Amino acid sequence: MPDYRLGRLNGRWVVTWWQDGRRRRYRLDAAGEGDAKRQAIDVIRRERAAPQGDTVATLWEAYRKEKEGRRVAAAMGHEWKAIGPHFGHLRPDQVTVETCREYVAKRRRQSPKGRTGKIHDGTIWTELGHLRTVFTWAHKRRLIAFAPPVERPPKPAPKDRWLTAGEIERLYATPMAPHIALAIRVMLSTAARVGAVLELRWDRVDFEGGIVDLRASDIGPRKGRAVVPMNDGLRAALSAARAIALSDYVVEWAGEPVRSIKTGFNAAMKAAGLAGVSPHVLRHTAAVHLVANGVPMARVSQLLGHSNTALTERVYARFAPDHLRDEVAILDFTKSPSGSLNLKEVRKKDASA
Repeated sequence: MPDYRLGRLNGRWVVTWWQDGRRRRYRLDAAGEGDAKRQAIDVIRRERAAPQGDTVATLWEAYRKEKEGRRVAAAMGHEWKAIGPHFGHLRPDQVTVETCREYVAKRRRQSPKGRTGKIHDGTIWTELGHLRTVFTWAHKRRLIAFAPPVERPPKPAPKDRWLTAGEIERLYATPMAPHIALAIRVMLSTAARVGAVLELRWDRVDFEGGIVDLRASDIGPRKGRAVVPMNDGLRAALSAARAIALSDYVVEWAGEPVRSIKTGFNAAMKAAGLAGVSPHVLRHTAAVHLVANGVPMARVSQLLGHSNTALTERVYARFAPDHLRDEVAILDFTKSPSGSLNLKEVRKKDASA
C-alpha cells in the first residue's frame, strides 16, 4: 500500500495518494474516520489494480477523426460538450446502465443554450446513440475488449407534420435568401435530407442526363441518399443557380459552402406563416405526397434511399389511398354472409382430420 492521507473537503472525507507519478484523490462515503480508513484502503487497492486503457474521450475523438469531413463528425463535436463531462474520463468498461441513466436524468434537467424549456429526449437519444456507435466501432477494431451496453431513453414518436399543396405554394411565393430558396426546392423535389443537399456539389448534377446524385461519392455515404431524376421545376432552379455559381457547391453563400441553413430556414417558415416545420418535414412532405398519389412503395423507398421497403411501409403505408381497404372490407359483417366463414363446417373438418 502506498502512503496516503485522509482529509475533509466540503464536509466529505477524501483520500489522497500518489500513483504513477500523479496525485490521485477520491471522495469517500464514510461517516467517521474509522470507516474512512477502511474505505481508503479498498479504494486504493481497487484503483491500483484497475486495468489501464483508452478513455471514452480518446475513443470519441479517434472516431471523429476517422469521420472527418462528414456531418456526423461536426455534430459529435457539438455533442461532446454534453457527453464529455459525464463520460469522458471513464474507460468503456466503467460505463454502466446506471451511468447512462444518470446522464439522461441530468440532461432532462438542463435547458437548450439560449432558449427556454428542456432538452428533448430525442436529443439525448441521439447523443447516447453516438456513444454506442463509438463503442461498437472501437470493439470492431479491437481497441476495447467489449462494447458496453448504452441505455437510451425511448425514441420519441416522429412529429406527424407535412406540408399541404397549398402550404408549399405559399412557401414558394415567400421572399427569402436565394440559397435558402434553392435548398428548399431541392429538398422538396428530391426528398433529400438537408445534409445531403448542403453537401451536394455541381459535379454530382448531370444536366444532360437530368439526374441529381445525392451521394457524396460513388462509394458513400449512402444513408438516405439516392440518385434522383430532375423534374422541370428543379432543373430550372438548378440551371439558374449554376449560371451564377461561385463555388463547387450547389448551395452556397458568398462563394462558400453552407454548413447550416437553420437561421434562414426558420426565418423563411415564419415569413410564410408555417409552424412546426423543420428541414426533415420537407423530406417527410415529399414522401407523403408520393404515397398519397399512388406511387408504389418500392419506388418511394428507392427515392428516399431506404435500405428496404419495410421501413418505408412502416412510416408511410397509412397515407396510401387504398391502404387496408380490401382488408377492412372483409370485416364488414353487415353484408351478405354468403362468402363468410362457416364455423360449423370448420369444426367438422377439424373433427375428421
